[in-house]
Amino acid sequence: MIFQPVLNVFLLALLCAPVAALAVIALAKAKGSDRALWAMRLVMLLACFVMFLRPGIPGGATETLATDTDIVLVVDTTASIVAEDWNGDEPRLDGVRADVQAIVDEYPGARFALITFDASADLRMPLTTDTTALVSSLEVLRPEVTSQSRGSSIGIANQLLTDTLSNAAEASPDRSRMVFYFGDGEQTVTSPPEPFDGNEELTDAGAVLGYGTAEGGPMRLTTGGVDGSSSEYIEYQGANALSVIDEANLEAIAADLGVEYQHRTADAELTLPGAPSTTTSYAESGSVGTVTELYWIAALVVVALLGVELARASMLVARLRLLRAPSASPRRKTPTDGGAA
Repeated sequence: MIFQPVLNVFLLALLCAPVAALAVIALAKAKGSDRALWAMRLVMLLACFVMFLRPGIPGGATETLATDTDIVLVVDTTASIVAEDWNGDEPRLDGVRADVQAIVDEYPGARFALITFDASADLRMPLTTDTTALVSSLEVLRPEVTSQSRGSSIGIANQLLTDTLSNAAEASPDRSRMVFYFGDGEQTVTSPPEPFDGNEELTDAGAVLGYGTAEGGPMRLTTGGVDGSSSEYIEYQGANALSVIDEANLEAIAADLGVEYQHRTADAELTLPGAPSTTTSYAESGSVGTVTELYWIAALVVVALLGVELARASMLVARLRLLRAPSASPRRKTPTDGGAA
């Protein structure tokens, strides 16, 4: 038997002891049926105390996997990332979110960092094991506002990625590092893309994931509103502007990083590289004991005794109502009521 109290045991005792003392005094002074009533209340208090202690029986074991890896996600947030050619006519960002979730599931225990880029590169989330916060950040992620767009470079995140990987290597040299780049490879400034070649020696594995089609997809206007999008589309020369994937650029980024390039489509399963060799295995990571909780037994006792108290209270209320109800008595006749005097 083990206990996992919701509060410190001494604090629980301090809270319950005065009430228990009052119940014992009342029990000693009570007579007849009142003694049974106060005994029941004392049992209820004891059941509450046991419930707060959270008793349980240790049993079973669950193997865990710890991935000693730092993973940096580099996500394109230019207007083209919401081009509607993913899974037919859905925005590419939907595909990015789904693939990030698959990566999180594939490498349990890893630390993740999120870098986004459009006209500039930003570290949205430093390395953390809080994958819930990571997924939430992607759910609310919106591309740059269309009216403020001045073109972007697919390599603008190069220096920020280098800094993030370098800091991770200095802080935890024993951990491996992976990089996943998400984008369509579309360069919308006249200058050539900045190379990522300075990051290869800092990257142990990863992938460049490309989104979009050769036919291209239309892009909705993006705003700074709550939902971040408009019902209107970006136009060029009187027609909807189309964003087209540039796989040559994406393959060049993959070569710079020393990782594989993969064109992503909704009907193709994401192929992820194996975790680097520093990742611990299931056997090495040990096991975490599980506990069969027993507090619910005490909770059932409390519920049952409360039911008795409620039934008793209902009976007393009904009895009081009967006592307060006016009694019906026959009316006495007076000399003025009809007939002779």
